[in-house]
Amino acid sequence: MKKSSEAPAIQYTIATSTLGNVLVAASPEGICAVTLGEDPKKLLRDVQKRFPKADLLEADTAMKRYAAKVVALIEHPTKGLDSPLHMHGTPFQQSVWEALCEIPFGKTATYAQIAKRIGKPKSVRAVAQACGSNHIAVAIPCHRVVRTDGSLSGYRWGARRKAELLKRERKEC
Repeated sequence: MKKSSEAPAIQYTIATSTLGNVLVAASPEGICAVTLGEDPKKLLRDVQKRFPKADLLEADTAMKRYAAKVVALIEHPTKGLDSPLHMHGTPFQQSVWEALCEIPFGKTATYAQIAKRIGKPKSVRAVAQACGSNHIAVAIPCHRVVRTDGSLSGYRWGARRKAELLKRERKEC
């Protein structure tokens, strides 16, 4: 969907994984969205809402390689993702997302621990909101954040997917 000649170009593709459809989108700077779901049209609408001024273009060969790496990360989480990320968010959100990337595979952290890690111990709710605003699923591992009692909390792409991602990580560690 073209928006204007000055709009940033974002390529996307939709792949499949054992956790459902995976939309992977990238700007020239790197992966800017990874979304999970059953309905490919809804995944595309979500990216259109996230980047309303962008020219959304169907993927080229390089973009399809990004998508293959993301699917490999979903299927075998400890392989990691050696692709650049292009995070779009406030400085606070980005600090939360960077802290999430420091949580080791197979481990979890609480919202309070993340708040302390970024130097904002009273910002637990804001940390939870930043996790919910993460549009780069799996690569920015918001699925590794749990409640203080260790139970699973919400996950933008469904509690079942969150539980399965954590199970896969623990199995491979």
